[in-house]
Amino acid sequence: MKKHLLLFAFSALALTSCEDDDVQGYEMDMLKGEWKTVKTEVISGKDNSTVLQTFTPTGCDIKSTTEFRTDYYASYTSFSGVGADCTSQKTEGTYTYSNEDKLLVIKYNNDSERAYRVDILSNTELRLVQLFGNVDVNGDMIIDTSYITYKR
Repeated sequence: MKKHLLLFAFSALALTSCEDDDVQGYEMDMLKGEWKTVKTEVISGKDNSTVLQTFTPTGCDIKSTTEFRTDYYASYTSFSGVGADCTSQKTEGTYTYSNEDKLLVIKYNNDSERAYRVDILSNTELRLVQLFGNVDVNGDMIIDTSYITYKR
């Protein structure tokens, strides 16, 4: 009986330790690819629902992309300019992702780490909550939060 109980305990341990790896791999697979920013919203910190400001890319900035690969490589290609005269600049770096707390930390070369919480992750949409540099936009003495929405 002890042998069966011990076998059961090891089996349960093996199954639960693999579950997190499977979820992590699945979410990393959904994260990989190129994403375009479609909007950035500043949400009230007081009720976490009131939209205070919305920014949408315009002009050359519409072409800017953020890329993630499953080998923890990240890049941001920004486009700037006027009209059809767009120029690009690519910044490369790395990232870490924890599926347990949905924490995405991006570290571009020659920059500091920037932390985000993944709010939505699907095959077509990625929504990040910016965890750094947030300020009180509406003057109510409560820090407001930026949400960045990407689409494929």
